[in-house]
Amino acid sequence: MKQTNKETNGTSFFGTTFTATVQDLRKILGEPICEFNDGEDKTNFEWEMETKDGEVFTVYDWKEYRRLREDEPIEWHIGGNDSLATMNAAEELEEALASA
Repeated sequence: MKQTNKETNGTSFFGTTFTATVQDLRKILGEPICEFNDGEDKTNFEWEMETKDGEVFTVYDWKEYRRLREDEPIEWHIGGNDSLATMNAAEELEEALASA
């Protein structure tokens, strides 16, 4: 899993979520591509990533509408091109979180 330069427009939410803190995600994903932690928008943080097989996916909080603490567990959404891509991404994320 790594940050991607590939196009992520058109990815969608297929019901795949996981729980982690912003601190945890910074450790395993690096710095977010978008960070507006003011609670004003539908998302505060977003990462654009790809799996080890090259499938693009996004990780983002959804409709928290509040400033998030970086040590607070949050339910994160995974966006992808199909449900299999988001499930594969979730598997890689869970493995990385367990190893962090």
